Amino acid sequence: MKASQFFVSTLKEAPADAEVVSHKLMTRAGLIKKLGAGIYNYMPMGLRVIRKVEAIVREEMNRAGAVEVAMPVVQPAEFWQETGRFDKMGPELLRIQDRHGRDFVIQPTSEEVVTDIARQELRSYKQLPKNLYQIQTKFRDERRPRFGLMRGREFTMKDAYSFDRDQDAAKASYQVMAQAYRRIFDRFGLTYRAVAADSGAIGGDLSEEFQVIAATGEDAIVYCPRSDYAANMEKAEALAPTGPRPAATMALAKTPTPGKSTCADVAQLLGVALQTTVKSLVLATDETNEAGEIVKTQVWLLLLRGDHDMNEIKVSKVPGLAGFRFATVGEIEDHFGCKPGYLGPLQLQKPVKLVVDREVAVMADWICGANAVDFHMTGVNWGRDLPEPELVADLRNVVAGDRSPDGQGELAIERGIEVGHVFYLGTKYSKAMNATFLGEDGKPAFFEMGCYGIGITRLPAAAIEQNHDDRGIIWPDAIAPFTVVVCPIGMDRSAEVKAAAEQLYGDLLAAGVDVLLDDRGERPGAMFADWELIGVPHRVVISDRGLKEGQLEYQHRRDTAATKVATAEILAHVKGRLTP
Repeated sequence: MKASQFFVSTLKEAPADAEVVSHKLMTRAGLIKKLGAGIYNYMPMGLRVIRKVEAIVREEMNRAGAVEVAMPVVQPAEFWQETGRFDKMGPELLRIQDRHGRDFVIQPTSEEVVTDIARQELRSYKQLPKNLYQIQTKFRDERRPRFGLMRGREFTMKDAYSFDRDQDAAKASYQVMAQAYRRIFDRFGLTYRAVAADSGAIGGDLSEEFQVIAATGEDAIVYCPRSDYAANMEKAEALAPTGPRPAATMALAKTPTPGKSTCADVAQLLGVALQTTVKSLVLATDETNEAGEIVKTQVWLLLLRGDHDMNEIKVSKVPGLAGFRFATVGEIEDHFGCKPGYLGPLQLQKPVKLVVDREVAVMADWICGANAVDFHMTGVNWGRDLPEPELVADLRNVVAGDRSPDGQGELAIERGIEVGHVFYLGTKYSKAMNATFLGEDGKPAFFEMGCYGIGITRLPAAAIEQNHDDRGIIWPDAIAPFTVVVCPIGMDRSAEVKAAAEQLYGDLLAAGVDVLLDDRGERPGAMFADWELIGVPHRVVISDRGLKEGQLEYQHRRDTAATKVATAEILAHVKGRLTP
C-alpha cells in the first residue's frame, strides 16, 4: 500500500474527553473517530489492526475445531425471556420494538440464540461435541461509556459456545479452548497472564480470564513469581495464618477514642500497628415470599483485620450470605445501639450472625469498636471475652506478601486488562431453554455448555496501554496496521531516491511483508512523527546522501537510534528483524 492511496489522518492533540493513553493515541493516530458516546468509527488504520486480530483468532479457532457462524445483532426477545435475562440483565440490555410492537434486543452476547440453534440442529450424542463461534458486533448500553474502546457501548467480540454430552466431555472441550487461547495471545505478541477467575453462581473451578498486563489496567492480578499460580483478586485465596493463636497478655478495657471512627485513626491515636485492629462490617440478607415481599431479615457481622479489605465475591459464597446487602443505618442502630464507626461484637442490643475472617480468628489482644460513640475495646481475646468463632471463612482480598496457595512463595500483585474469558457454563442455558439431545441410552439429556469470549476491538486498546512511549504507539508485529514503513526523503525531487524506494517496496511486497510506502512528500520530521505516533514497528529511511554512501537507515520503533545498513543487505536485514 502507498500512503497517498491510503487514509492517514493524525492529530497533534488528543480530544478533551480522552482519559487513558489508548484513547488518546488511537484518536491522535487516526485509528478511531468518535461518533457518539461509546460509539466509534473504525478508521482505515484502526480497521487494519482489528482485521489482523480477527485473522489470528479465526485461524486458531478453526485449528481448534470450532465452526464459524454469524448470529443476528438484533434478536427476538422471546429467547431472552426463556432464560429470564430479558428482565434480569437490566438497562445494559438495549431493548427495542419493531413496527408491530414486538420486542427485540440488540445482542450483548448470544447464549440464547446459539442454544436455540443447538436444540434444533443437534439431536443426537453422535453429533457431539460441537463448538460454534462468531466474530460479531455487540452492544451494551453502558451507563458511563469511557476510555475509548476499553469501555465502549458498541464493540466487536469473538464468542464461542461448546456443546457436549456430559461433564467430562465438556471439561475436555474447555481445555481445548483454554489452550487455543494461549496460542492466540502468544501470537498477539503481548505480555499476558491466564488467571483463575470466579465462576459466579454456576460454581466450579473452570473459569479463566486472559489479562494483558498494563499499569493502567482496571483489574488486580494476583500471582506467584516463583510458580505458575495466577488468579484475579476475586478468586485469589488468602490462606489461614500458620501457627497457634498467641496467648492473651492484655486486660479487656473500654478505651476513649474521641472522634476516631476508623481503624487507621484509632491505631494512630493509641500508637499501635493497624494490624492489631479489627473492622466491623454489617450486612443483611432478606427472605421474601412469593410476592417478593420481605418477610424476614437477618443481620450479619463480619470481622476483618483493620488493614484488610472485604472481598464481596468471597463473602457471597459464605453459606447464607448469597445475595447479601449492606445493612441500613436503622438496622445497625437497632442491633448495635450505636452508629457506624464504633461497632464491635461485644455488648450487642440484638443478636447477629458472626462471620470471622481467617486472620482475625487467630488474633489476640485486638481492638474493635465498643458500640459506644468515641470508645473502642482494647485487649479483646477469643475464648475469654468472646466465644470461639463458629463461622470462620476467607473474607478478604489478598495483599502482596501473602503466602501463595500453592506453597511456592509469596504473592505479588500487578494490574491487567481483561481481553478474554473461557468459562464452563454447564446446563444453565440448556435447562432454561429445554435444549436436549438423545443420549446413547436413548433418553433426552441437557447439553453441557461452555462459552469463550475475546474482546476483538478492546484488544488493540489493551495492546497500546501496554506498548507506548511519549512519541506514540509501539505495535507488536502481528497486529500492527503495517509491519514496515518505507520513508523516502525527497522522493519527489530525486529520481534515485524514488527508484530505490519503489524497488525496496516491491521487494518487501514480494517477500510477503505488509509494507507501506510513504510517498506523500512530507518533510522528514513530520513523516517520522506520523509513523512513530501510529506505531509501525519497522522503518526504513532512504535519502540521497545515504544512497551515495551505499547505505539505508533501519530503525525499530523501540530502538533509540537508527542503524545504517548496506543497500544490498537491507531486505535481508528487515526480514531478519521481523517477528516470526
